[in-house]
Amino acid sequence: MSLVIRMARAGTKKRPVYHIVVADSRSPRDGRFIERLGYFNPLLPKEREDRLKFDLEKAKAWIAKGAQPSDRIMRFLDAAGVLKREKRNNPKRAIPRKERKAKEEAAKAAAGAAPAAGAAPATPAAPATT
Repeated sequence: MSLVIRMARAGTKKRPVYHIVVADSRSPRDGRFIERLGYFNPLLPKEREDRLKFDLEKAKAWIAKGAQPSDRIMRFLDAAGVLKREKRNNPKRAIPRKERKAKEEAAKAAAGAAPAAGAAPATPAAPATT
């Protein structure tokens, strides 16, 4: 059984509050969980102390038992100084979509034109006579 520390959504429509839970990775996001470790309220300003309540000792114990934290939970643990989160590198993210599409099409055109230039020229088909 693979365990994961993740967030389960609670709250009403357009007013989310997330419970930080330890659950089996196969269970649904808002479904069955093993233990609740805290909560996260993204609607509160970042300066507020009650935006995030997280029992770090329980989290450390579950990680020692083999639970894998999700990316958002890993950010919380990194901010608390418990675990080190590896920085991700996605160089394509900074390039606007239109420019990426244009580069991909130019690369395809260049790749498609290169083999055709090396091949023997095709003879035109003779017009059909009736």
